[in-house]
This record gives sequence, structure tokens and C-alpha cells, in this order.
Amino acid sequence: MKKFVLPESQLPQQWYNVVPDLPAPLEPYLHPATLAPLVPGDLADLLPDAVIEQEFSQDRWIDIPGEVLDAYRIWRPSPLYRADRLERALGTPARIYFKYEGVSPAGSHKPNTAIPQAFYNAREGVRRLTTETGAGQWGSALAFAGSLFGLEVVVYMVRTSYDQKPYRRLLMQTWGATVHSSPSTVTAAGRKISSEDANSPGSLGIAISEAIEDALGRGDTKYALGSVMNHVVLHQSVVGLEARRQFEAAEDYPDIIVGCVGGGSNFGGLAFPFLPEHLAGHRSTRFVAAEPSACPTLTRGVYGYDYPDAAALGPLLPMRTVGHGFVPAPIHAGGLRFHGDAPTLCLLHEQGIVEARAYQQNEVFAEAIRFARSEGLVIAPESAYALRGAVTEALAAREEGRQRVILFGLSGHGHFDLTAFDAFLAGQLEDYDITAAELEQALAGVPAVTPRGRSEDTVADGTV
Repeated sequence: MKKFVLPESQLPQQWYNVVPDLPAPLEPYLHPATLAPLVPGDLADLLPDAVIEQEFSQDRWIDIPGEVLDAYRIWRPSPLYRADRLERALGTPARIYFKYEGVSPAGSHKPNTAIPQAFYNAREGVRRLTTETGAGQWGSALAFAGSLFGLEVVVYMVRTSYDQKPYRRLLMQTWGATVHSSPSTVTAAGRKISSEDANSPGSLGIAISEAIEDALGRGDTKYALGSVMNHVVLHQSVVGLEARRQFEAAEDYPDIIVGCVGGGSNFGGLAFPFLPEHLAGHRSTRFVAAEPSACPTLTRGVYGYDYPDAAALGPLLPMRTVGHGFVPAPIHAGGLRFHGDAPTLCLLHEQGIVEARAYQQNEVFAEAIRFARSEGLVIAPESAYALRGAVTEALAAREEGRQRVILFGLSGHGHFDLTAFDAFLAGQLEDYDITAAELEQALAGVPAVTPRGRSEDTVADGTV
């Protein structure tokens, strides 16, 4: 691996907001009770004022507070690597780079937004934060951030990951967080799901409902979320902004950018800072989103308004969705088991700017093993979807005999995911597909509210 690092003095001082540069207006969020366009005051019980302001901001650049920069400096800027050993293993003329976010204390990209969210809450006098987590990366990040700013953190962790990843839970508890297996008995939403299915594996939609219900029930508590909404994508832009400067040092530029997609902030944080040059025609870059076949929101979902949570407590968002009641199969990439995606990402997908690919977890883990044996890093299952997408493009370049510069987001390490690697190496990892009947049933719960920008040619298989 060849490493490209930035001096601390080049840590970005502002976040990049993609909203002003979108090729079409972003549809408004809708109030869950009235279906009227959401206004900032509607989120006051859930989010701090500064975060609400960022959520609705039309400013292209937003200053990063000094206290947040000080915390970022614990590990940022993160390195960019060229995976030359993987290139040789594939026999490809493509040049493959990856931006490595596993160097953060929590081991993933998630602290990029956990730290500013914790900071803004603490500054406004909030004492307690609730959240959900899939694989545990987001819960770990918020627990870490809460410890920096003196906040109590309560995490509702999707049950299948709670059982699969005990060390993620212990990491959160080490930083002082309380962790509940979701669906839990702590909230009405959790008790309702458990009464209907005592063996429910849980989902991010269910865990979000529990965290929101908890936050709304106490005056000293706010809710923090790790993906999907605009302010989260905004905070993650430090990844792509750093990568742009590192490519200048490498005297190179990506033709293809690949990221894994659960809610979309990881993908957006890496890819969106490269978008303006593409839209202006100065560069021609392909943007490829890699998702699991077990939860194929972009590739098989529909574009419409849907709730972010199973209990329909959150605002309706314009997004690709497989239905807020959908409970994905218990794949090990728990962070990708979400029924919808960020509205900004979905709009770009509708406009044909972002492509989407779905992969099975066995092919993904096979790539993670090849990567570990060539580049030495054991990566998170979520990141392995991005790796699979990058390898697919590199092999296509080999077949075509054409050079390509490929950048993928390596969003976290896999040190707490070794039971998944154990299952793969033992031949016990299952692949999952949604049947047409299952998809139809899940989509039946999507509200009959259509975004104005929806293409009439959009169909359920994800094509436009």
C-alpha cells in the first residue's frame, strides 16, 4: 500500500453541503401527522437548534466549530491508500485507492457526525441522548462522543447485531453508554413488536422508533441519528474533502467512486465533494452505490415518501424505500439493514447520476478475505460491499484493457466482526434474496404520497 497523508493544518475547516448543487430541488420532508411540509420548529423536541438549522440549510459551506475540530484532530485527517497489492492480485490495469476511516477511536467513519451532534447538544444544555444502532458502529461513535462532552447516551441496538457483536456492545458500555437490545421492553414500540414476534431479529426502523419514543418522553433528552438526514451527510463531507486534497498529492483523480449504502451518509460523505466538478462538466466521474441484496433499497425499492422508522414517528422523507415495516434478513453488515436511503442520494439516483449495485454477503466476504490477504487489513462487512463494487469495476477494466482510477470508501475495520469471518470460512454464511411476493408485501405499507420530482418511468426494480 502506498499512503497519502495530509498534515493536520489541512484538516477541512468547513463542511460541504450538497443541497445547493443538486440538479433538481430536494422535495420537502412531511410532518408525520399532518403531511404538511416540515418546518424547523417541528424538529425542536428531537434535535438541537444548531442541527436543525444545518438540516434545512441552503448554504454550500458551513464552518466547523473549533471544539469539533479539536476532537477531529484525535485521528483526522485520515489516510488515503493506493491498494497496489490488490491491483496485482486482480491483474488489473486499474489504479485502486481507498479512504480509510477505521483509524478513528470507534473504528469507523461514524464519529465524523457523532462529535458535532454531541457538541451541539451539550452546548444547548441537553444532558441525555438516545439513538439506534445497527452493527454497533454508530452506537459506539455516539458513546465515544458523549464521553467527550459529558452526555449520557442510551443506545437501542438491533437485536441480531446485539447478539452477533457483543464486543461492540461492550465498547459502548466502556464509554459509559446504556445499551438495549431492540426490540426491547423499555418502550411501547419495542413491546408491541415483541408481542407480535417474540423472535424478531429487529431492524433499524424498529430501533429508531424506540430511540425517538424515549427522547420524546423526557425533557432533558434529544435524539441523535447516524445517517440519512442532510446534517449527517454534511458532517461526513470531511471524508471526501480530505480525499480531494490527497488525490492532488497523488497527482491522480478518480474516474469511479464506490461506497457502501445503508442510509447513505457514508457514501455521500465520500462522493459528494467530488460532485460539483462532475455536474459542471469539468470531470467525468461515475458514482456507484453498493448495497446488500437482502435490503435492496436503491436497486429494487420504489421512490416515494416513507417514514424512517417502523412506528411512523419520524417525518416522511422522499427516498427510495422497500417499506418502513420491512425487517431485513440478519446479514452481518448490520449497518446496511435500513429500508430507505438519504433523500439527497435518492434524488441523485433518480437523476441517473448515482448508479446502484446489489451484492450477496458470501461474494462480499470473499473479497474481504482477498483484501486481507493482499493488503493486510481486516475490514468491516459494510465496507466489504464497497470493496466488492470496486473490484467489479477493476475486473471490468482488466477485461476492457483500459486504465481506470477507482476510489472506494473503507468505512471501518472488522476487528469486532470476526464471528462473521468465522462463519464465512466455515461455509456457514447464508445468502438472502427478497422474493417478489415479500417485496410486494413490504411495499404495500409505503404511504401513497408521491414526490413531485418522481420520474414516471421509475419502476420497482430500481431502473429509471
